[in-house]
Amino acid sequence: MSDIRNFTLNFGPAHPAAHGVLRLVLEMDGEVIERADPHVGLLHRGTEKLAESKPYNQSIGYMDRLDYVSMMCNEHAYVRAIEQLMGIEAPERAQYIRTMFDEITRILNHLMWIGAHGLDVGAMTMFLYAFREREDLMDVYEAVSGARMHATYYRPGGVFRDLPDSMPQYEESRWKDAKRVKELNECRSGSLLDFIEDFTQRFPACVDEYETLLTDNRIWKQRLVDIGIVDPEQAKQLGFSGPMLRGSGIAWDLRKKQPYAAYDKVDFDIPIGTNGDSYDRYLVRVEEMRQSNRIIIQCVEWLRNNSGPVMLDGSPVAPPSRADMKTDMESLIKHFKVSTEGYTLPAGEVYSAVEHPKGEFGCYLVSDGSNKPYRLKIRAPGFVHLSAMDEMVRGHMLSDVVTIIGTQDIVFGEVDR
Repeated sequence: MSDIRNFTLNFGPAHPAAHGVLRLVLEMDGEVIERADPHVGLLHRGTEKLAESKPYNQSIGYMDRLDYVSMMCNEHAYVRAIEQLMGIEAPERAQYIRTMFDEITRILNHLMWIGAHGLDVGAMTMFLYAFREREDLMDVYEAVSGARMHATYYRPGGVFRDLPDSMPQYEESRWKDAKRVKELNECRSGSLLDFIEDFTQRFPACVDEYETLLTDNRIWKQRLVDIGIVDPEQAKQLGFSGPMLRGSGIAWDLRKKQPYAAYDKVDFDIPIGTNGDSYDRYLVRVEEMRQSNRIIIQCVEWLRNNSGPVMLDGSPVAPPSRADMKTDMESLIKHFKVSTEGYTLPAGEVYSAVEHPKGEFGCYLVSDGSNKPYRLKIRAPGFVHLSAMDEMVRGHMLSDVVTIIGTQDIVFGEVDR
């Protein structure tokens, strides 16, 4: 009789439903996993090293490309690190705009996650539903920055520009007749804030639809309940943060515990799980979408009632207005110097973190007094969560690996950097 031996299975390199370029080497006893070894680096672009060769402002765009589903939240951590080292703070209106866009980004991230996770597990309809709402929020990104994804909208000292007074309109084409165009443009006839307000009124019903599809769906529950259980102590030891930590029942959220921007002025709740399994993490993220919607409503109301600057005037980090640049020689020189040489930061080091949709996203920045970072180290939540893959999948079946990749919500731009 031949000896029973384990199989070593190569899972990937793959791009499973947009989670990233992942290769897993699985040691299996039949269909049960005994060990998982994640191989990373297939998407490595040397972001941190590239940032050390450029003036500070020229690296904001690199932050968007780390987790390309949570663009502005990445920017927020980086520009906050610069602000903290310089001892400056963005104007209040800019802080509310940042808070609003952080939450828009959180919804964008969770919509991508629920669509991709559903697709992984076999619920294809979910992907189509989630992308319907993502399209509206991508239009919001485009309206303020000109880019649908890599916005480069946040700046040290504020944001690139104030919110526009109008939204782009659909036009008649061979795919959309006049009646359809009129329907689509109804919510686009006012300002950007009007469009966002209209979205916040529609969105809770959309989340209800997602829950109708999934929450009590017996196949969904069979695939997620008791899969990838992580108890609270284990979650802390593994360095979890964000929904991965809150799914295990720990109410840790930087927006509440270490408030930044305007989070201490808005009202919201922190959803937490009880079992620490994949189903709990699903429920936490769904509730987070509802809470983000609640925060956006409060930000829209404040921004309607309060005007003001969105950039620090006269600061070395802020270029002069275009009107000044075209009429005043000193402003032209400053604009040229800010655009080419940038600005210098005082020598020192700082760690700045934000409550990113995936967890704690932090930037450790070291300055030697020049116009470029001496060292930039990024603390990406996805990297920490992926390192727990072995512990989470051990003892599970092969099909559960896909579920656990989905519940971790990893994007390899930030894992590999």
